[in-house]
Amino acid sequence: MSEIDVKRAREETPACKDVVHFNNAGASLMPIPVAEALHEYLKKEEKFGGYETAELESESLENFYHAASRLLNCEKDEIAFTENATRAWEMIFYSFRFQPGDKILTTISEYGSNVIAYNQQAEKYGAELIFVPNDEYGQIDLRVLENLIDERVKLISINHVPTGNGLVNPAKEIGKIAKSAGIPYLLDATQSIGQIPIDVKEIGCDALCGTGRKYLRGPRATGLLYVRKEMIEKLIPPFLDIHSAKLTSPYTYVIRPDAKRFETWEQFMAGKVALGVAIDYALSWGIGAIQQRIYKLASELREKLAEIDGVVITDKGKEKCGIVTFIAHQMSASQIKKQLAHYKINVSVSGGSGNFVLFQHRGLKEVVRASVHYYNTSEEIDYFMAALKKILINN
Repeated sequence: MSEIDVKRAREETPACKDVVHFNNAGASLMPIPVAEALHEYLKKEEKFGGYETAELESESLENFYHAASRLLNCEKDEIAFTENATRAWEMIFYSFRFQPGDKILTTISEYGSNVIAYNQQAEKYGAELIFVPNDEYGQIDLRVLENLIDERVKLISINHVPTGNGLVNPAKEIGKIAKSAGIPYLLDATQSIGQIPIDVKEIGCDALCGTGRKYLRGPRATGLLYVRKEMIEKLIPPFLDIHSAKLTSPYTYVIRPDAKRFETWEQFMAGKVALGVAIDYALSWGIGAIQQRIYKLASELREKLAEIDGVVITDKGKEKCGIVTFIAHQMSASQIKKQLAHYKINVSVSGGSGNFVLFQHRGLKEVVRASVHYYNTSEEIDYFMAALKKILINN
């Protein structure tokens, strides 16, 4: 595994000169090749027209599917383009039809929007939502999950990495449990795709959603969906249009057989091209090498944060990724974020809405989320630590 050429990575990320960007779990800085692909496509739309540009750039648009299939180790017909990870996730989840008494199993660290959807469908169909307890590491307890499996469980749906915690859930082990029981398995990889190698065949998930703007370093309003071939025709999307289905008479239609049944006709074409470029760019570095550097930087950041009086690192999990979360007794997370901005340091705040169940379970209101990427450096971490110490001392 080759090491990341950090100098080149930063040269290809111009914004690194102006800001310390520790908000990669929110939206990463786009590298030059991705930004150029996005801008050039929009310029062509301006010059030639939207429909005409789509025809001219058909190969670039199709590249997205090839790139995503390489990223996830699947077939391109198992990939769909969406406007974001939430829409990708919704298109799959709302395709399931539950019956009274059916069970949906999820994790305490589940994303808030997903929890709302679970409850909505549970109310609609009379299903039961069950939060699987955490183990001693703070991640989903595999033993309890296995013991909860019975004939009423119709879906296991979890996040790979929570939005407000650095833990990595044991996705592969969950896949083994789901496969053994013959239960559909939906994985939300919004925070993991791009920073952790993902092989859907190895994980054993039936569907997976991801976003472009975070660790893949693509533009906003882009996302992707993977659906296992054997699962595609079993799921009817919650809505259809002339792209996902075809009219055969005034009263009949057929749904397309590939994952594009979960797409819509109108798409962010420039973003689709740019996301394909972003995936190719990430693969050129090597996701394994990216993970290795991210994990190293995150570990370094946690070690240094632990040395500051009043700072409490809130990450759990046996495996921890590039998302580093903490609180400080001296001031609120929101105040810290605001003060760090004066030093041109970008972080974000995770509040209860994103990880409502987890935060309620742990008695947290909000945490500072500092998320690193491979183009960040140890020098930036030192600068971050110096600024944070000044902020907390002067409070």
